[in-house]
Amino acid sequence: MNLARQYSFWGSLSPLGGLTGAGLLIIASARLSWSITVAGCLFWVYGLTTFSYGFFLSSLGNKFFPVSGRVPLFTCLAAFFGSVYIFLFYLMCPFAALEVFMLLLLVPLFCAGSETVRHLSDAFDKSGPGMNSSPDIFEYISNAVSQAASLSLLLVAFSIVREPLSYCSLSFPGTYQGMVTIMYFKENSFFPIGIFSHSSGALILLGYVICLYQYSKSKIFPGEFK
Repeated sequence: MNLARQYSFWGSLSPLGGLTGAGLLIIASARLSWSITVAGCLFWVYGLTTFSYGFFLSSLGNKFFPVSGRVPLFTCLAAFFGSVYIFLFYLMCPFAALEVFMLLLLVPLFCAGSETVRHLSDAFDKSGPGMNSSPDIFEYISNAVSQAASLSLLLVAFSIVREPLSYCSLSFPGTYQGMVTIMYFKENSFFPIGIFSHSSGALILLGYVICLYQYSKSKIFPGEFK
């Protein structure tokens, strides 16, 4: 199974298939405004970090990028772009940035743990010095952006379900208050179900989604479980 297939929605390393994004799905999905902000950070960090690392590796090579120091370097690049995103978002909306400050700090760690650095480094090592063929950096960038897109879409969809069940509302990042309510549902005996506002309720909801995911996967790709 190639890299793109592994990180696809039905792949073994997808956010639901391998639970690679379970932490963010539980923490950042409490509010739609949080999930939108974190989703933007995922695209920003994954795309720019992979592009910068591939560019530096192709330009400088093993002389300045020893094998033992590549993962810390990739982590530093992810942390740098994550900090730039936080700074820019803080300039636009300070209170919204403060609300999700800890969540945005987690995004570079998810990027550094995605094994993109290992796959990209292996591709350059296999190409070797003096060879005409070199790995296609944009293929790895597209794979990284696909990872970010898959996790971002799940995060936004999860929050659209979870926030109304918890707070009878949907929010959007902005204004001096940090978030603005774009939709409000009338409370009754069913709404809200306060348990879903906590991590325990998010785990219950995530477990239900994963069960539906595994059932659908077994119907669409039955051969993979044999």
